[in-house]
Amino acid sequence: MASRNESMMLDHQLCFALYRASRAMIRAYAPLLEPLGLTYPQYLTLLALWEADSADALSVKGLGERLSLDSATLTPLLKRLERQGLIERRRDPADERVVRVQLSKKGRALQLKAVRVPTQIACRVGDLQDKTVLTRLARLREELRELACQLEESA
Repeated sequence: MASRNESMMLDHQLCFALYRASRAMIRAYAPLLEPLGLTYPQYLTLLALWEADSADALSVKGLGERLSLDSATLTPLLKRLERQGLIERRRDPADERVVRVQLSKKGRALQLKAVRVPTQIACRVGDLQDKTVLTRLARLREELRELACQLEESA
C-alpha cells in the first residue's frame, strides 16, 4: 500500500479548489443567463464589449487578449453572438487582416437586462449590506487576479 503523501491529496491542491470554485460559479450564473439567451462565455464576452463600447470596435485579437481566449475558442463564440444579432463583425478597412467586433443595437439593449446579474450572484455569497462580505469578495477577486498574472508571467 502506498504511503499517504499529503501534498498529493486532491483537497490540498490549489488547482482543484480553483476548478471547483470555477464550476460552481458557472453553475450559479446559468439560471440567471438562461433568460437572456446567453452562455457564461458569451456573457463574459459581452461584458468586455459593454465595457469597451465606443465608436471604435475592438479587434478580435484585442478581445481575445482581454478574455484570455485564443482565436480558435473566440471565433465560434463570436459567430454565435453574431447569429443572435448581438454583435457585428467587420474587416478593418485600413487592414483587411484585422476583424473588428462591436455591439449591435440589440447587444447594447441586452446590457440593461443583464445589469442585475452581478448583484444577484453577489447576493448568493452573502449579505451585501455587510461590509465584511464586500471586502472579502473584493480581496478574493484581487488575489485571484494577482495569481493569474503571476502564473501567466512565469509561463
